[in-house]
Formats: sequence, C-alpha cells, structure tokens
Amino acid sequence: MTWWASADDDDEPEFDESSVRVRPNRKGNKPRTKTRPDHENALTGRILSVDRGRYTVMLDEGLPTERRVTAARASELRKHAVVTGDRVDIVGDTTGAEGSLARIVRIVPRVTLLRRSADDTDAVERVIVANADQMLIVVAAANPEPRIRLVDRYLVAAYDAGVSPILCITKTDLADPAVFLSNFAGLDLPVFESRDDAMPLAEISAALVGHDTVFVGHSGVGKSTLVNALVPGAHRAVGVVNTVTGRGRHTSSSTISLRLETDAGRGWVIDTPGVRSFGLGHINTDNILKAFTDLAAIAEKCPRGCTHLPNSPDCAINEAVAAGRLGDTGKARLDSLQRLLATFAAVPAH
Repeated sequence: MTWWASADDDDEPEFDESSVRVRPNRKGNKPRTKTRPDHENALTGRILSVDRGRYTVMLDEGLPTERRVTAARASELRKHAVVTGDRVDIVGDTTGAEGSLARIVRIVPRVTLLRRSADDTDAVERVIVANADQMLIVVAAANPEPRIRLVDRYLVAAYDAGVSPILCITKTDLADPAVFLSNFAGLDLPVFESRDDAMPLAEISAALVGHDTVFVGHSGVGKSTLVNALVPGAHRAVGVVNTVTGRGRHTSSSTISLRLETDAGRGWVIDTPGVRSFGLGHINTDNILKAFTDLAAIAEKCPRGCTHLPNSPDCAINEAVAAGRLGDTGKARLDSLQRLLATFAAVPAH
C-alpha cells in the first residue's frame, strides 16, 4: 500500500452537486426575472412639462376629476426620453396630492415627433415635442430682422414631422413685411400679421382650437409676448433685443404645454425656448421638397434621381425658373430649396 492510500477507500464520503454550498445573493435569494408587470390598471395622461427628472402629467383631461400629477420615469424607461406632449401610462400614487409621486411605465406610441440637431452635421437629435399637429412659426418684421433661411428650416422640420405650419409675423408696425412674405407666396401657408398695439388674437386663437400647436421662433421675436396674450396667466418670461447685436436674449428655458381656453373651444399651446439656429442633421432629405409645395408639383416632371441642384440635368424646376414661368418668387423659393439641398449634399453620411 502506498503511503497516500487510504486504508479503506470505500469509507470516503461521496460528493455531488447538492453538497456544494450556494453563496446567497446579497440582494436576496429570490432570483431576478425579466418578466415585468403589465400594469393593466395604469392611467394615461399628457406630459405638460419636464423639470430635472420630474414630469408634470395631466390625468382625466377635460373631466371633473382632471388633475396634475408629479411623476418619475420607471427604471425600464431609463434609455427612453420622455418629452413634453408625450402621452404616457402611469401607476402608483396618482392622486396629485402634495408630495405624492407616481411612476411612468409606458410611452404611448407617438403620432408626430418634432426634432432638431445642433447643426447640419450632427446626427444627434434633440427632441422638441411629441404629438404636435401644428407649428406656429413666429418671426419679427424687424428688431430682430427676419431670417428667411431659418423659416425655411422650420418648414422643412415641420413637413418632415408631419406637422402643419402656420406663420405669424410680429412687429409689423416697425417694418412692412410684404417683401419678406413674398418669399413664401408659393406655399399653402396661413399667415397672421401682428402689431404691438393690435394683435390678431381672435384669428390666431381660432386657428389653434382643437390642435396641439408648438410655437417656435428666434429669440426676441415676441413669441413669449404672444403666448402670454393668448393664454392669460402663462407668465412666460419676456426678453428684449440687444440694440448692438440685434439678437434676442433667451427667456423661456423649457418647453411647456399651456391650455388655450376660448368660447369656441380648447387647444394646446406648446411654448419652446427661442433658438438662433435649427440644425437638420436628422432630417430625411427626401422630405425637404415637401416644404416647397409649389416646387414639388413641378418636380413631378423631373427625371428619376434628380437632385434639383443648379447643375442637375433636365431638372423641371430649374427649367421653369429659367424660363420665367414662376416669376421672382419662384426664383427665391428655388434658391432657398437649393441652399438646403446643397447643405445636405456636403454632409458626411452618418
């Protein structure tokens, strides 16, 4: 017998998997599961505003039990942005009592999503608002000077998102807006003209009833002033334009939904922070032409794959403008379209 051999090997204990001690889970012995509750009793509400991880949600909209609830985003939604205008399902304390906190567990599929990027080369999108069906573009006739290209970009973003645009030009007592507005004569674009001493509030309100309308505009154009006039009690901060730079100061720092109340009905005004740039790096370039409905009709005669740029052969739009069939307005619209198309032609693929 060798020195390491046992006198009786049969007396040695037998080991199997049941003999191995399992280290307990520090978070409890209950195994984790990927199965999540279906939250059948969740309530659906509208996101009115977002502030540092807390969401103001309106429940039972239009009913006697209507209330505003503060909610946080559930952990399963940590990778999903929840924005103003979203419809969400919430659970937990939905009483709306002071100090209560509900939990957002689902985002209802969005109908529209309005986005922008920091610039045209930035593939990272900034979501502005969800489920809006109208966009009111606010621009001043002067102080600051109107920017045709910025309005064009708003129009492209609106059509790409499936949102109907409206234009409101303010401060018409400072300058005649006719020349500026002529750039959009070929579009099916409702236009409201407003003076500091005479705002067409009844006409604008009528266009907003029954709609979720997002207000956009360059800083200092009078957007917040218009919002405060349409929605008394909104108390949106109003800024001034720097007399040296001609630029407006950012006043509204967050996007918020405000309810419009009129004798004809209700609507929603969604006020957004003023911007000086509106990048379109996220836009599908096939949708750019949709912002130029007058030119889009002519483009149907273009050959397949036409870029509509100045050097594009047999482009029906270029030929129509060169022949003078669209007048000076058509030339200006084509120039605006080609500037946007040329911008995207130079953007590297994402």
